[in-house]
Amino acid sequence: MTAVGDAAFEMIEEVRRQFKEIKGLLEGKAEPDTAKCVDIATTAALKKMILPGVIAVSAPVLVGFLLSPEALGGMLAGALLGCVLMALMMANAGCAWDNAKKHVEKGNFGGKGTDVHTATVVGDTVGDPFKDTSGPSMNILINVMAIVSLVIAPLL
Repeated sequence: MTAVGDAAFEMIEEVRRQFKEIKGLLEGKAEPDTAKCVDIATTAALKKMILPGVIAVSAPVLVGFLLSPEALGGMLAGALLGCVLMALMMANAGCAWDNAKKHVEKGNFGGKGTDVHTATVVGDTVGDPFKDTSGPSMNILINVMAIVSLVIAPLL
């Protein structure tokens, strides 16, 4: 979640810089530097995934060798249950916040320009990373931990 927010703020700063420095961009007469924005997103995604990747790979190894194969099985079961529930919660909450904003934008609860609409926009800002990044990444976490566990299983 924080990685998405950090990358978004960095992207906003780049877009603001381009609006200031590239004459005619705001009027549609000049082309933006899209390569810089793609580079920001790619670099942020790679840098911010190093620590979670190291944790996902090293946790099964440490638990398996320092505790026991049984403890590793328990860790995998707990990770599976925790991650599935977290992913379902994040996907459903993110979609609910998105749908709430769309519902208000159709004219319900006062429609656009109201405090209710402002609140739903804030909710959708949190909901988008929930449903688009954090929830789906739980599946990858479970898979990486299970694969590492299978690779080290003969050594345990």
